[in-house]
Parts: sequence; C-alpha cells; structure tokens
Amino acid sequence: MKITKDEILHVAQLARLEIDEASVEKFAVQIGSILDYVDQLRQVDTSGVKPTSHALALTNAFRDDAETKHLERESSLANAPEQEDGSFVVPKVI
Repeated sequence: MKITKDEILHVAQLARLEIDEASVEKFAVQIGSILDYVDQLRQVDTSGVKPTSHALALTNAFRDDAETKHLERESSLANAPEQEDGSFVVPKVI
C-alpha cells in the first residue's frame, strides 16, 4: 500500500511533530512497507484457528479470600528501623 507525503505531513501535523523533507520520504517508505506486510497478513487463511485473547493459557492466579488472624503489633514492629508509641516512624513528606 502506497502512502503519500501529504498523508505523512497530515499525521505529523495531528501529532504536532515537525518533520523535515528527508524524514517525510523515509517515513513514507517505512510506513508503506509496514502496511504492505499487514495486507500480506490479511491474506492468510485463519478460518480453522480459534480466536484467542492471550498467547498462553493462563488461569486466575489469585488465591481465595480467607479470614485469618491479624499480625500482632510487636511482630510487625520487630524489624522497624524506628518506632514510637507502637507505630512506625517515617520521614515527613510534604
């Protein structure tokens, strides 16, 4: 599929890009070859192929929610670099 210089300049304007004349030619050739490849892919017979949403068969990796006992305050503060009155002490963020 052939793409014109005007189409390149139009897309560049929409994207607010400044493109010099040498780049316009280069992009026209590159985008044209990409579109040719897409046309080639359209010609492949995929009638016997099931549609997929992902390349790998994945299942939900989340665990079921289960009620458990909470972590004791002393255990959670055991490795804290600094603590005060049973709470973590962190630097002030403004």
